[in-house]
Amino acid sequence: MNKKAQGRANAVRIIGGKWRGKKLSFPAIDGLRPTPDRIRETVFNWLQFDMHGARVLDVFAGSGAFGLEALSRGADYAVFVEKDLQAAKQLNSHLHELHIDNAQVEQVDATHYLRHRPGQPFDVVFLDPPYGQNLLQPCMAQLENQGFLTDNAYIYVEAESTLKTLPLPDNWRLHRSKHSGQVSYHLAIRETQQESTP
Repeated sequence: MNKKAQGRANAVRIIGGKWRGKKLSFPAIDGLRPTPDRIRETVFNWLQFDMHGARVLDVFAGSGAFGLEALSRGADYAVFVEKDLQAAKQLNSHLHELHIDNAQVEQVDATHYLRHRPGQPFDVVFLDPPYGQNLLQPCMAQLENQGFLTDNAYIYVEAESTLKTLPLPDNWRLHRSKHSGQVSYHLAIRETQQESTP
């Protein structure tokens, strides 16, 4: 991200729900690139009937735009995973500002966090790792193998548009997929063993 773009992109806007229109700032950190409003709006249109009461995991949270949007739209609980200390502190500040007590910020590397089984699985996961670091496949495998996902969980995956193949686990089904400029974004559904067996 160049300096001019970085200067413009120091706030995200919650699009819908009880905090609709609320703008939240985030620190100017190299590589932190919040997903544009129009893409987030499309993703939550895909998820609109499955958000209420959901447990949400926002991996590589950055600005926290996805997790905060989910909470605004009725998610029951959210975990934000962000290794950058400054970004994690800003996320905690947002939770305090919005009086959110049904969320937590884990200031830790995402690949380390995903090595350990969660107390409870999640219904919706947002996975938006840094581009070009080959993180998608190992993170997807950890989500599947470490018990992070409920049956029929939704997994949002964002990647660079040059990525030719999305390395989904065998029992994940691609539900929706779109491209916008240099970004490709997808929604997968985890199927149970019985559902995924022909």
